[in-house]
Formats: sequence, C-alpha cells, structure tokens
Amino acid sequence: MVVSYTHDVANAYQNALAQYDRAVRKMNLDENIAEYMRWPRREFTVNFPVRRDDGRIEMFTGYRVHHNTVLGPSKGGIRYSTAVTLDEVRALAMWMTWKCALVNLPYGGAKGGVIVEPKGMSQAELERLTRRYTSELIPLISPQMDIPAPDMGTGPQTMAWIMDTYSMTVGYSVPAIVTGKPINIGGSLGRNEATGRGVIICMIEALKRQGLANKPMKIAIQGFGNVGSNAALYAYELGFTVIAVSDVNGGIYNENGLDIPAVLQHYKTNRKLENFPGADNISNEELLVLPCDVLLPSAMENQITERNAGQVKAKMIVEGANGPTTTEADDILNERGVLIIPDILANAGGVIVSYFEWVQDIQSFFWDVEEVYRQLQRILVKAYDNTAAMAEKHKVDMRTAAQMTAIQRVADALNTRGFYP
Repeated sequence: MVVSYTHDVANAYQNALAQYDRAVRKMNLDENIAEYMRWPRREFTVNFPVRRDDGRIEMFTGYRVHHNTVLGPSKGGIRYSTAVTLDEVRALAMWMTWKCALVNLPYGGAKGGVIVEPKGMSQAELERLTRRYTSELIPLISPQMDIPAPDMGTGPQTMAWIMDTYSMTVGYSVPAIVTGKPINIGGSLGRNEATGRGVIICMIEALKRQGLANKPMKIAIQGFGNVGSNAALYAYELGFTVIAVSDVNGGIYNENGLDIPAVLQHYKTNRKLENFPGADNISNEELLVLPCDVLLPSAMENQITERNAGQVKAKMIVEGANGPTTTEADDILNERGVLIIPDILANAGGVIVSYFEWVQDIQSFFWDVEEVYRQLQRILVKAYDNTAAMAEKHKVDMRTAAQMTAIQRVADALNTRGFYP
C-alpha cells in the first residue's frame, strides 16, 4: 500500500512556538526580549490573478513572512504547494531565524509560499504565476532587505524568473536578489547539492562523537526531492548503505542497500520510485519505522509524531526537512535514547551556500566548487561543535541546545541594538 506524506500543517506554527518556549525556559532572557522574538516582524498576504493557457483568469493566494531582521536582511525559501498556509509560513520563517543565527550568518528568517499545485501547471503558466507573485513582493524584497530562495515546488528556474522580474522593475540586473539561481546568471557552484550534503556532514559528526564513524551504517531517507536525493547520493558515495528512499507517492526498500545512481536514473525516467528492480515497494509510514541505524526525514513537517515515534527503530534521526518531528515525538524519542540532530543544524547547508552565492553576486567574484564545499564543511562542523557544547553544558537534548544557541545570539544582538524608537 502506498501512502503519501502525512501533513498536519495546522500545528506547524504551534510546534515552532513550543520548541521556542521550551528553549527559553532553560535560559536567563529578559522577558521583553523573549516576548519580542516570539512574533513575526511582518506578514504579507496577496491574492493575484494568473492567466491560464486556455485564456481563463484564476486567482491565487501567496504569502511572505519576515520573522526577524535583527542580524541582517531576512532570508528564506518560497514553496509552491496546495498545503501552504500562513501558519506554516510563519513556522518556517521562525525556524529560518534560528537556523541562520545558529550557523552565524548575517541574516534573519523569512519564508514565502503560494497555494498551488505546480505539477498541474504548464511551464508558461508557472512563469506567469511566478512573475506576478514576484511583482507583488517588490516592496518587501531586495538584496539588503529580503532574499528569497527555492523550496518545495520551486527551483533554479523559478529563481531565474524572480530575478528577471525584479531586475526589469528596477531597470538593471540584480543577481543578488535571490539565491539558488542557475549558474549562468550568477548562481553558485555546489548550491544544488548543499542541503543534502550538509545533512550527511552533520550525520558523520554525530557518528564520530558516538565512536561509530567507521562502523557499517544502514540509512533510510524519507523524501527524494533536492534534499533527500542529494543526501542519498552523497551517503552512497561515502560508502554508507542506503536501504530505503521515498517520495510523496511512496518508496522502495532493500535491506541490503540500494544502488542510488541507478535509483536516480529510474526516478528520472519514470518520475516515481516504485517498482525499482530488486526493491520492495513501501509506504512513507513504513519507511519511518524500518529497522535502520539512521533515519533522515527529508520531506515535510510533522512526519514523526506521538502516533509513530514509539515505533521508530533508528537510533539516530538527522532532520533534512524543516520541522519533521513534533515536540510530543521529541519527548518520546528522547526518553528512548534516540539522538536527534535538529533541522536548524542538519539542513542548514542550503542557506549557508545561499549566503556564499549572495556574497559572490555582490562582489562579482565567484568560487570553485571545492572552495564552496570546504567552507560549507567548516561552518557546519563549527556549528555542530557549538551545539554539542551547549547540550553538554546545560544537560539538554540537541534540539533545545541548538535553539538556545541561536536564540541567545539573536537576543544579544537585539539587546545591543535596543528597541526603536
């Protein structure tokens, strides 16, 4: 039986706030600063028309939320999905604030989204939708204010349309308005692979600390988009055994390991994972509870909940997605001794290389991919070390430690800047 991702978007923002409150209770923060950081700075909702290929005009709703700009311009992706809600965007923007602070980037958090099924639109319709949505965002975005990036349902081509629309509006080319662009218009080498590669870098750091770096490891990966597929390929190249992968329609499993390059070719040809030769078809729900050493939830929010956390057999969870584990599931997993490497650390590779892209665009000086990967590894390992030190000092789990580290950095900057006026 094939089961799509479960997705409880209604509580995504509640989950983000619960995580925040849990971290703040462990900290000695001024209550005014703590209250200020719970709130998004600004929220934008727009309803806009798009002309379909048959001439009909259809209305769409889009959002952009800036959670915090204390450390610098806000940064965050834009997703196209029928599951997009304002609460989901609020949650993702808040997580971006902590993610950027945790890895010491000069950014605050933002997120955007349009309620749309991108697979149900032609390329021309997607271009018209993107350009119109971008035109509505013009008052909110700039290289110094808010820099969008790809997310679920969007990619390099989407970013190219956003860049061109913004550039046509201001009258000159502005590559630094978005990151995740194609290489030939100012994108960075290594950006496409960055998030998935970063997930594996964090996994390896966790294994090293447990004395398991040279042990055979079986890995299951939920999600086969940009993050999951690149994580699977990098893990395979490093010699790990990837036993299962899945997309929104379901997944495949072979306890002895999958040939990931062949899986990628199968997926490219068939646009689905199921019926891969030599593997069993499984559901997403089944993948999450497979016997494995490491589980990488790299799909959507709220996949591991109080309903299935007790059945998870992995001893380590490395979160490739944003918010895949609820606070209730955290409690169950922590009680069972499962190590969770949280999203704001594990999947920060994307925003780190987005920062590199932004810097390269502003300077008009571009790096080779080896330099990108070297700097990515340096920043992620340092962030992991800082988080682990915080966890040890305060005797808390890694998620709480990561949030405490990030929240403290934003709070310190806010305290130094003060409240305006």
